[in-house]
Amino acid sequence: MFYWFMKNIVIGPLVLGIFRPWVVGLGNIPKEGGVILASNHLSFIDSVFLPLVVSRRVVFLAKSEYFTGKGLKGWATRQFFKATGQLPIDRSGGKASEDSLNTGLRVLAGGGVLGIYPEGTRSPDAKMYRGRTGVARMVLEAGVPVIPVAMIDTEKAMPTGTRIPKVRRIGVVIGTPLDFSRFDGMEGDRFVLRSITDELMYELQRLSTQEYVDVYATSVKEKRASLSR
Repeated sequence: MFYWFMKNIVIGPLVLGIFRPWVVGLGNIPKEGGVILASNHLSFIDSVFLPLVVSRRVVFLAKSEYFTGKGLKGWATRQFFKATGQLPIDRSGGKASEDSLNTGLRVLAGGGVLGIYPEGTRSPDAKMYRGRTGVARMVLEAGVPVIPVAMIDTEKAMPTGTRIPKVRRIGVVIGTPLDFSRFDGMEGDRFVLRSITDELMYELQRLSTQEYVDVYATSVKEKRASLSR
């Protein structure tokens, strides 16, 4: 109820009225059943606009730090992430990564829509980077379709490091579902997981027309951080 109220009464009408996002391919999302929306990640507001333009509830897995802040700011951040349908996950690796996978699988098993960023983090420069194979494993274990989604110009509306978005139109391009059922039962094969992930990233690149760089975005960020010290 809280999610519906915030999306349809409070946040949704205001944000959509101001930014007037254009959307292509909404009909590609099934009306029911578990499905993964795998999106490129250009800006913080990707997790705001995608759930707003999709009629079904979209659940994202977000950093647990967003839910543990103190004071008024922490409370406001926590309420915002709850309102946009995001679930807290620990991204420290190991058992935490396994728990994150299981959280996503529970959403899909319940017939929900799960939003995922295969790159694992926001692009530092609007280019597209190599995908993490966790999304492929989830696709095979859940046995659900995965739909590539390209966010367009969100980094121009709210560049990394800014707190208030600029008012400009952004776009959302929703591709056709990808079927990887030919790999059923092979979620333990790392070569299969890489093949699925690369095929998905190819579709994302085609829809977004971003320049593709075959390295992880986290590696680029770490290198830039070390050079700036």
